[in-house]
Amino acid sequence: MIKLTIPSEPIAQGRPRFVSRGKFVSTYDPPKSKAYKELVAQYAREQYHGEPLDCPLYIVLNVFRPVQKSISKAERARRLSGAHRPTVKPDIDNYFKAVTDACTGIIWRDDALIVNAKMGKFYSEEPRVEIYVEEL
Repeated sequence: MIKLTIPSEPIAQGRPRFVSRGKFVSTYDPPKSKAYKELVAQYAREQYHGEPLDCPLYIVLNVFRPVQKSISKAERARRLSGAHRPTVKPDIDNYFKAVTDACTGIIWRDDALIVNAKMGKFYSEEPRVEIYVEEL
């Protein structure tokens, strides 16, 4: 099993942006999404030194969001204990998309190889993303 940790505040994949160039329309990643994907790719390269995997994969993705500062101590404790989980935007699938796109070509050859996944959103004092990759 491969384990990666991205020690940074998670950023979800943004909606694609469109630009018109004459008769053609191009799409591009929003700047925040692009910068986050580059950061994830950098950490992936530092932590994984093998060849990109080319087999069916099972992925576990845990997203640890920061706890807001403007809440009561009791609510803060509930969030840190896991009794209260993040049910606010962004959606977890957008985090998954950003991370899996960034790891394509580094950890796996293509993100189409991911055939099973488990995802979770949590609160933490240390915002990060943990990725577990298992070959099936």
